This record gives sequence, C-alpha cells and structure tokens, in this order.
Amino acid sequence: MQKLPLTLLILAVQLFAVSAASAQKKDQKTPTETIIKWYSFEEAYQLNKKKPKKVFVDVYTDWCGWCKKMDAETFANPVIAKYMQKHFYCVKLNAELKDTIVLDGVKFINPNPSSRRSTHQLANELLRDKMSYPSYVFLNDKGNYLTMVAGYQAAENFEMIIHYFGDDAYLKQTFDVYKTSFVGEIKK
Repeated sequence: MQKLPLTLLILAVQLFAVSAASAQKKDQKTPTETIIKWYSFEEAYQLNKKKPKKVFVDVYTDWCGWCKKMDAETFANPVIAKYMQKHFYCVKLNAELKDTIVLDGVKFINPNPSSRRSTHQLANELLRDKMSYPSYVFLNDKGNYLTMVAGYQAAENFEMIIHYFGDDAYLKQTFDVYKTSFVGEIKK
C-alpha cells in the first residue's frame, strides 16, 4: 500500500518539473522575436556619426501612465519593434533626467535637478517647449529635426507613422495623402 502513494508522488513531481520547464520556455524570448534596442541620446548621437540612420526619441516621464502603456503595448508589438530596429536608432529620454548630456561640447542640463518635475534642457529643445508626454521626435540621418508626435499611439496607428518617416515618404507626400494608401501588417 505504501508503494502506490510514493509512485503517485514521484509522478506528480515529474509532471510539475515538466510543466515548470515548459512555462519557463514560454516566458523566454525566442531568437525570432524582436525587441527594441534603446540607446541613450549620447549613444545614438555617436552611432549616427559612424553609421548614419534616422533617430527616434521617446520623450517620457516616470510618472506618465500613457508612457507606460506605450511601452507595454505599442513598443512591445513585434511588428513595431522589428521595423524600428531596422530603420532607427531608438532613444529613451526621460524629460526629467537629472544627468548632464554633452553633445560635441554642448552641455544640456536639468536646471533644477533637485526639484520635482523639472524639465531637462534637451527634452525642452526636442519638444520645442511643448511639454506633453509621451512625445516622439523624429530626426533624419543627419540629426536634423523632422517632427514631433505627441500622445499615446496604438500599434496600428503608430506603424503608419514610423513607416512614413522610416520609408522617407515624408519627402514625397503629406501624411494625409500617405495614410490613404498605407497598408500595414498590424490589424485592429
């Protein structure tokens, strides 16, 4: 009689181990999944000097709920991540960053680093004093400002925006014309 419960216990432990290993594999990203490689502004600036590529800057704050939603949903979408990796150096810039950023000898600082919700000079510059979070700045491969897009963007809408700049459609047509013919991979 003792043999049966011991056998069941061993079987249960084995099933649990197989189940746990399977669940762990599901949580790990496979090599075919793409995630966005985020750079600091300085890193992207230096990379762009060596190998020019458009720059995408996500200007966010730690307290912004829509910023977190953008990270969890839109930036986590594999179609978005794959495209952004290929066409942009992607930068995360905390608008309330306390650190100094130096670009070619020019210093950008947070004028009140100990103050709550003090805006960094680089964020101010990139957003052209229109402080709204999240906001996204697109720079061409020479580092020149293209535009700023403000607010949360669902993946299917954001796909169209990043293609408009990533595919250089902005050089040939307005966004209103472009969106009438755009067909993306992401469906609602």
